[in-house]
Amino acid sequence: MPPSWASPPWTNQSHSRELEFVLLGFSHVPSLRPMLAVLFLAAFLLTLLGNTLIVMLTSLDPGLRVPMYFFLRHLALVEICFSLDVAPRLLVTLLQPGRGMFPISCALQLLLVLSCVSSECFLLTVMAWDRFLAICRPLRYGAIMSLRLCHLLAATCWLSGIPVALVFTIWLFNFPFCGPRGIRHFFCDIAPLLSLVCADTRVFEANVFVATVLVIMVPFCLIAMSYVMILAAVLRMPSASGRQKALSTCASHLIVVILFYGTTGVIHLRPKASYSPESKQVVSLSYTMVTPMLNPLIYSLRNKEVKAAFGRVCCGRQ
Repeated sequence: MPPSWASPPWTNQSHSRELEFVLLGFSHVPSLRPMLAVLFLAAFLLTLLGNTLIVMLTSLDPGLRVPMYFFLRHLALVEICFSLDVAPRLLVTLLQPGRGMFPISCALQLLLVLSCVSSECFLLTVMAWDRFLAICRPLRYGAIMSLRLCHLLAATCWLSGIPVALVFTIWLFNFPFCGPRGIRHFFCDIAPLLSLVCADTRVFEANVFVATVLVIMVPFCLIAMSYVMILAAVLRMPSASGRQKALSTCASHLIVVILFYGTTGVIHLRPKASYSPESKQVVSLSYTMVTPMLNPLIYSLRNKEVKAAFGRVCCGRQ
């Protein structure tokens, strides 16, 4: 008898059910799940609306067709991808507790999360370098930041995180998982999945640490160096209005950098740290839900050019 005829497909349903992962995000507060679902749905919709608006404004308005807003558009696209990867599954977890997900779905979510985090790290670094050139090398800025270079940098930011994410996702899911398959998180991440592995993961964790240093900490150090040189250049400016204008163009980006790196570093530098699963969920909310929602507000409310572009695009004002 051919293998495909050996047993009907429904006989394997219980076995496939045993292989499913179950996200247990916010299972410690079951009474708050409906309220959390409403809050996260509102945050998700605001994230999509705000970042889509940034993409539209920077694409349609001629006044925003400069490198700074070109990279801001790509940052908004990364935030949209990030939210679409995390938020729907989070809402399903809150509204339908105990619903399983196949390992391939969990692996795909982890792959996209790692890719988006890497892309955002590199994009924030490129944006800091762009501000450094605009303030510290204003005479050469136009010649250096050509349209071709902007497209090349954006493509590099999008693609460079995929190989690292692919390697660690495949490596992690080749480990044997044993015992209950409840993931004490609201999305598939390295730390909660490692707690389900029944094998020696020290080599894997060491490589995760090295990759985290290269992907998160090295870009952060480059951003810090850029801002040190920007601050030194601003302090040498003779006029107070010039200093204020230079600092205002960097303030929004600096706020986003602090919000993003302050949380991703805590989570990914020590994937098996002794933080409680509940505290990890709260910290992860910052860079998966809060930061993508706040980015459009931070960049628009503090930026007269974005507000003026909104008026021109939406109201037809010249």
